[in-house]
Amino acid sequence: MASRYELSPAQWRRIEGLLPGKAGDPGRSGQDNWRFVNGVLWVLRSGAHWHDIPERYGKWKTLHQRFRRWSKAGVWERVFADLIDDPDNNYVMLDSTLVRAHQQAATGKGGTKTKALGRSRGGLTTKIHMAVDGCGRPLRPILTPGQRGDVTQAPALLEGLKAKRVLADKAYDSNALRAIVADMGAEAVIPCNPTRKALIPYDFEAYKARNLIERCFHKLKHFRRIATRYDRRAICFLSFVQLACAMLWMR
Repeated sequence: MASRYELSPAQWRRIEGLLPGKAGDPGRSGQDNWRFVNGVLWVLRSGAHWHDIPERYGKWKTLHQRFRRWSKAGVWERVFADLIDDPDNNYVMLDSTLVRAHQQAATGKGGTKTKALGRSRGGLTTKIHMAVDGCGRPLRPILTPGQRGDVTQAPALLEGLKAKRVLADKAYDSNALRAIVADMGAEAVIPCNPTRKALIPYDFEAYKARNLIERCFHKLKHFRRIATRYDRRAICFLSFVQLACAMLWMR
């Protein structure tokens, strides 16, 4: 059971040099970084409350505070970005998935305005917008309230990426996005919205590969802390998403 919830020695060697506390870094030593990251993974995998974390990982409050500090410092984002090694640029696929938010995610000051929480058909939700490569591996996640339109985040998802083809469903059919894809030197493989007067042809056979992004979301939601959102702060929930994405690259 522990191996499913913790980093293997090989996985640890891939990320240990990316974490705070190395020789030469200011501040505290990172001697317990492996134990700490395993504790965060336990919470991510199990979906349990921080209070319930096994004692072998340390005091839950200390772990929680450290997780938040690393989130604010962008540590989890840097780890994920560093692990993106040799992406398959034949395709870049775009899509989103809704995550139901637990009632505790909406508590605290500020309501839902700054927390990437909103109302959709699923109730109180957060939407994870994602770009994945031609192998279905995550490249970039963005959080918005659940009611936000998919195409609104497409430019940010594609910024700086390279691809031969960009695959997305009809929710992404817009002239502005097609222009962005053309500027990338890529082919837009996007079905037309039925309201479009002049239909634009697309490569139906290539479009079939879009199921890879659905599989990616399916794998991410095996991490129970992502399948349901419990975190009040959007930055903490995004950090869990980034860590789960990093784990997919280390498989």
